[in-house]
Amino acid sequence: MLKVGDKLPAGSLSEFVEVEGNGCSIGPNSFDLEKATAGKKIAVFALPGAYTPTCSAKHVPGYVENAEAFKAAGVDEIWCVSVNDAFVMGAWGRDQKTGGKVRMMADGSADFAKATGLTLDLTSRGMGLRSNRYSMLVVDGVVKSLNVEGPGKFEVSDAGTLLAQAKQVLA
Repeated sequence: MLKVGDKLPAGSLSEFVEVEGNGCSIGPNSFDLEKATAGKKIAVFALPGAYTPTCSAKHVPGYVENAEAFKAAGVDEIWCVSVNDAFVMGAWGRDQKTGGKVRMMADGSADFAKATGLTLDLTSRGMGLRSNRYSMLVVDGVVKSLNVEGPGKFEVSDAGTLLAQAKQVLA
């Protein structure tokens, strides 16, 4: 399992990027993790699924509301990662008003979740293999803090916890 001090695993995530105003969409686009994190400070939070109750009501809104505070603390980008396709993540991002605040990154086949060892098997609930709920601060591709939730919990991966850690680590 991924831990503090580890480099993010090789691989990619996808994002559906829309160009506002001309009715033309671009994407989904694939981003190589090593290149996308090089030289950057990124707040990453992962969750089991788009449009799910806790994720939609608490997890994403907390990061959207705190986007400016994360920037002020020195964080370059905020990523939401979920085992959904890029089109679903894009639509959910529109619903959650994440534009310019949180990048909605898709891990469509759970390759990233598997590579980190942070999976959650929800097969018995009809959802298949998903990402566990967690947050982490990544600096130049290296994990500086990691907050993994227990089953069914939402206590340590929230925006407030990661923001406090970012202020300490990036001070």
